[in-house]
Amino acid sequence: MEELERAQTRLDHIRTVAPILSALRTISLGSWKAALKQTTSVRRYNERLGAILPPLVPHLAASRRVNLPARRARREDAPASNRIVVLVAGSERGLCGRFNAAAVERAERYLVEQKAAGIQVELAALGARAIRILQRRGQPLAWSGALSVTALPPYGTALDLTRRWLERYEAHDLDAVDLVHNAYHGTGRYEPTVTRLIPPPLHPQEAGPPGELWPPPIVETDPLSLYARVVEQQTVLNLYGSLLDSAAAEHSTRFQLMEAATQNADRLIAELTLVVQTARQAEITQEMQELASGAGLIGPQGKGVKRDA
Repeated sequence: MEELERAQTRLDHIRTVAPILSALRTISLGSWKAALKQTTSVRRYNERLGAILPPLVPHLAASRRVNLPARRARREDAPASNRIVVLVAGSERGLCGRFNAAAVERAERYLVEQKAAGIQVELAALGARAIRILQRRGQPLAWSGALSVTALPPYGTALDLTRRWLERYEAHDLDAVDLVHNAYHGTGRYEPTVTRLIPPPLHPQEAGPPGELWPPPIVETDPLSLYARVVEQQTVLNLYGSLLDSAAAEHSTRFQLMEAATQNADRLIAELTLVVQTARQAEITQEMQELASGAGLIGPQGKGVKRDA
C-alpha cells in the first residue's frame, strides 16, 4: 500500500510537470528559429550597407578623416587613453545549462589577459543570469542591462550602446569595445567568442578605382556624413547580429535540454504507470484472497476446505 502511494504521488507530479516541459520546448524552438531568421536578415542588410562604401572612397580622398573607423574624427587635442569596454552577453532566463557560466568564464580569462597587458577594462553585462554570476564572483560592473524574457534582443539596446561607445571613442575616452558571447554552432552547440566591435573592421581605402563601377554612382549628400552614417549602422548591426547569434545559441540549447527532459518525463510516466498498475493488481489479488479466506473458501494453507461426505 505504501509503495503504491509513493508511485502514484511521483506519477501525479511528473504528469503535472510534463506539459510545462513540452511548452518550454515549443517556445524555445520558435525563439530559436526566429533568431536564425532575423540573423540572416541582418547579415544581408549589413552586406548591402558595405556595398555603399566603395563608391564613396573617391569622394573622401581629400579628407584626412577617411580612414578613421568612427562617425567623426577624434579630437586632435583629446588625451590618449588605454581603456576598453568588455560587454558580456548572457541570458535573462535559465534552463540553458552552462550557457551563462561559459560566457562568464571566457570573459574572466579575457580580463586577465587585458589587465596583464596594462589595459584598463570596464566590464558590462547583458542578461540577468550572466549579471548574477559575475556579481557572485566579485566582478565589478560599470554597466548592466536586461534582455527581453519573451522576445529577441531589442535593436534599440544595440543602437543606444553603440552610439554611447562611439561618442566616447571619438572623445578618446576609450580605445576599443569587445563583446564576449556564445557563438551559435548548431543545435545545442556554441563556443564562447570575443568579438571586436569598436573600432569596426572597415577598410574603404582598399576599394577599386571609380572607373570599375558602371554606371557611376551619384552621391547627392555630403560624402563624409554618408560614410559616417554607414559606419555607425554597420557597427550597430555587428552588435545586434552578435546578440541574435547568442540568442540562437541560448534557445537551441534550451530546446535540446527541454527535449531530453520531455523524453525522460515520458519514460518515467510509462514506468511509473506500470508500477502503479502492478501494485494495484497485487492489492486487488490480496483483497480477493482475504475475502475468500473469510468466506471459508480458502483454508489456512491455501487449500480448499474439506466438506462432509
